[in-house]
Amino acid sequence: MSKADFIEAVAKGGKVSKADAKRAVELVFETIAVGLKGVKSGGRYQIGTFGTFITSKRGARMGRNPRTGEAIKIKASKSLRFKPSAQLKKAAGC
Repeated sequence: MSKADFIEAVAKGGKVSKADAKRAVELVFETIAVGLKGVKSGGRYQIGTFGTFITSKRGARMGRNPRTGEAIKIKASKSLRFKPSAQLKKAAGC
């Protein structure tokens, strides 16, 4: 689903104008982005019955250059993970 499709669904479901739906969707996304700033420092960001965003550390490892097949070192890094809530999993049929 694209962002435009999402806005359209909110407008129809909430019986509001597309402009109001777009403002609401943008506000939700901005609020989530602000909340995720705390996750950078190893925290968690939980959104009610939707799910939780957490950071995960990935250790350094060896990999291969796909062009040459040469072994290369891949640095340790952090990645953002999302764990859906039980209610979201149930709604999705998982």
